[in-house]
Amino acid sequence: MSKCRASLRPNKRIFTSGYPMKPQHIGVVITTYNQPKWLRKVLFGYEAQRDHHFTVIVADDGSGQPTREVIEFFQARGILRLQHIWHEDKGFQKCQILNKAIAQTECDYLIFTDGDCIPEPDFVEIHRNLARPRQFLSGGYIKLTTPVSEAISEADIASGVIFDTRWLKQAGQPASHKLWKLIKNKLIKAVLNAVTPTKATWNGMNSSTWTADIKACNGFNEDMQYGGLDRELGERLQNYGLKGKQVRYSVNCLHLDHPRAYDNPETWKKNYAIRNEVKRTGRYWATNGIVKQSITTP
Repeated sequence: MSKCRASLRPNKRIFTSGYPMKPQHIGVVITTYNQPKWLRKVLFGYEAQRDHHFTVIVADDGSGQPTREVIEFFQARGILRLQHIWHEDKGFQKCQILNKAIAQTECDYLIFTDGDCIPEPDFVEIHRNLARPRQFLSGGYIKLTTPVSEAISEADIASGVIFDTRWLKQAGQPASHKLWKLIKNKLIKAVLNAVTPTKATWNGMNSSTWTADIKACNGFNEDMQYGGLDRELGERLQNYGLKGKQVRYSVNCLHLDHPRAYDNPETWKKNYAIRNEVKRTGRYWATNGIVKQSITTP
């Protein structure tokens, strides 16, 4: 543990040396809170991945027994390497459970997503293939309507038909330019990634980078509540020197619809103030992060 803590306390901005050409051990960190029905669909999506060499890490912000039963069901199936990181329910503490997962993992590369996001069959494979030193990947998502979210079955996920725009439209998903994210032509995907005006930000439903770089920034800022907490991490990673790579047309997930009880204007206001301070100062270290300690920079 002392070795881990030392690696989390740099006194100057130094990149991790000796990056492998490709990630050696990928972890998919999935946040969840009392959405067992959606989590079940998401985990079926990870069973259907073409790349099987990864570990699923469920970062559980205090869910009850139904979520535990879903996880035990998938652990018993034996298809996924599945870890369940849990803490007691004390309100919205997503950053805390994410930091707990980061601190405990032995994976050298982490993909972050949510327990309401079903991944494309090549989701892990593409993150692996596009991973590069000193960058993070900013993937995309398609938000589904509630009826379409409910209609998706285990068989639909296993077959991959849910990523066919014709199937989605027939199921009731409104036609939209956002469905372009599901096109199959890799050349067109690359062009769209290059020309999109959308910046490469750290998105909680679909982003990835090296574990060492996240730890070098001390993980997520636990002062952040719902609303922009993922973006704040990305902004500190950029302050640390990482570049965001836009891949929103290359790798996607389907975002299942549900209510969000923690969304309130006061929290957003506080979070914006923290993010503005990060941008203004160029700070990359989260004082209230994995390690509860400030650092001095030369």
